[in-house]
Amino acid sequence: MISLASGYGNFAVPTVAMKAAQAALATAQQQQAPLELSPAAGLPELREALVQRYRQRGATYLTADQVVVTAGAKTGLFALLSEMLQPGDDVLLPTPNWFGFYDLVRRAGGVLRTLPLAAADNYALQPETLRTALTPATRLLIISNPNNPTGRVYSRAEWAALLAVTADFPQLWVLSDEIYEGICFGPEPVPTLLALPDPHQQHVVVSGFSKSLALAGWGVGCVVAPPALAKAITARLFSTGVPVPIPAQAAALAATRAAEAIGAALCAQLRPTRQFLLDALANLPGAPTVIAPEGTYYVFADFTRFLGPALPAPEASAQLVQQLAAAGVAVVDGATCGAPGFVRLSYAVAEDDMRQALKRLIAVLSPSYVAEGRSTPMAHIS
Repeated sequence: MISLASGYGNFAVPTVAMKAAQAALATAQQQQAPLELSPAAGLPELREALVQRYRQRGATYLTADQVVVTAGAKTGLFALLSEMLQPGDDVLLPTPNWFGFYDLVRRAGGVLRTLPLAAADNYALQPETLRTALTPATRLLIISNPNNPTGRVYSRAEWAALLAVTADFPQLWVLSDEIYEGICFGPEPVPTLLALPDPHQQHVVVSGFSKSLALAGWGVGCVVAPPALAKAITARLFSTGVPVPIPAQAAALAATRAAEAIGAALCAQLRPTRQFLLDALANLPGAPTVIAPEGTYYVFADFTRFLGPALPAPEASAQLVQQLAAAGVAVVDGATCGAPGFVRLSYAVAEDDMRQALKRLIAVLSPSYVAEGRSTPMAHIS
């Protein structure tokens, strides 16, 4: 089985991060002492480094008391939702979006409501569409930027237009999931919500180190929120868990300070498999014209034309994913993200694995090419 479904890349741990973690362990060994324990909100130097990083991206007024280091992004996200939501609160999620939001919102007591966006216009979220979807009872709007699974990057101008709408709803929190912000192939860097005006002090960001900084498995994330909410999140984490271990935070600190170089190296590593995948998909029979995703390391491929017509779309989508798995390729069913008939394909894999996975995928989707011995959709890159 070759997996194009994993949310984690095939990235080596950055050298600076590994050395920093090793130094923290070596210090404890040399002193014949236990590892130091971090404050619940995280090491002050890591929190300050994150502040400086966000200030470089335009968040001029950010302070360290707004930053909480968490044991992975999901831990921070759940703590945030648990502090923010009351039972039954309305949460609006434009879709397609990361499947994990559904269960996290439910477990935090909220009721998630989707706002479907269309591939035909590159998942644009128009201000008037957002205004129609919001109600006085809506407590939270969640936007992923870059979006997982589509790879869509929302520009600063798009954000500003949406925030002109949310400003009319003073009870509304706006959450930006920015964990993929360093994986960007567009002409401009991914903007952060923190760099935009926040008239009601209701903007929050969740991020982490596993994607853009290649620290998968280290269990480090962060939440940036207004001070009172950040304090409440810290208190919850103190009561329900343990701080992120010092070696992991040391690695995160080193990676944060080298974020630009690490992100550039990851994008350079990803470009060949990204183009390989895009070319192969474009040459499948009936392939729609698509805009190449600017962010993340996913392509959200439209396979609706390959669905069995006898089944409802969600069941047909699951059937197609099962057929691909039987052929030896694991993918994420777009139905889990709100888009049955689409599949999320990761290109953060080795080139040989990508080549073999695509051959298997094409054998399922275009069997006539194989059966008739014709030139396959991959002939130009095989």
